[in-house]
Amino acid sequence: MRHSLSPAIHNAAFAAAGLDWAFVAFDVRPGDLPGVLAAMGPLGLRGLSVTMPLKEVTAAAVDRLTPAAAELGAVNTVVVGPHGLTGDNTDGVGFVDALRPWDPAGCRCAVLGAGGAARAVVRALGAAGAADVVVVNRTAERAARAAALAGAAGRVGSAGDLEAAELIVNATPVGMEATPGAGGLPLDEAVLHAGQRVVDLVYHPLRTPLLDAAARRGALTIDGVGMLVHQAGYAFRAWTGLTPPLGAMEAAARRAIAN
Repeated sequence: MRHSLSPAIHNAAFAAAGLDWAFVAFDVRPGDLPGVLAAMGPLGLRGLSVTMPLKEVTAAAVDRLTPAAAELGAVNTVVVGPHGLTGDNTDGVGFVDALRPWDPAGCRCAVLGAGGAARAVVRALGAAGAADVVVVNRTAERAARAAALAGAAGRVGSAGDLEAAELIVNATPVGMEATPGAGGLPLDEAVLHAGQRVVDLVYHPLRTPLLDAAARRGALTIDGVGMLVHQAGYAFRAWTGLTPPLGAMEAAARRAIAN
């Protein structure tokens, strides 16, 4: 949890909203999670943000799940309510909001990777009405499970599908500076071209090799901060009932990354 930007983002949001609230990071072992969740009510906590590797464990431990969290089998937000703890997954809706005003409805999309973030993005693109959601992953079985989350629009694809995609999303760690051996590009630069939107969910560094390559090829580039901030905005709204101050949250995220 020490690596999380959530404290910076949410504390900036609370300050901007005039709330005397605090967001604090804790390192929690998976085996200790049930006790942590049980203590939320007595301690007066309003909610939690959950990072890996606790998202699946949390999904199994809360009282109820939203449809997104149930389908993904993973929780990134816990809300304390009158009927117990509700687990939600705001990654997918946060991703789609980060694309606005562009709308993925009717578009050809490709997602690189089949992990937790990729699955949330695939599901959200399907729900948003994308015409085609191709999942490209080294393991075909995992790609198939992820693609199924997009419904009829989802399918397993290959590198050959990327050039035709109007939206390409890198949901792998390739390009992340803190991941040994993950430098470089997750695809062949030759498939990138003007008219595409290329999103890298990696935000350390903000300008990844993929985004630099996409810009050279004339594509529109979007870094990972948008999804990070918008998914946090949904959590803020669930905890407080207020409209999230997204500008203050994004500024805090970018300051924290720069430092």
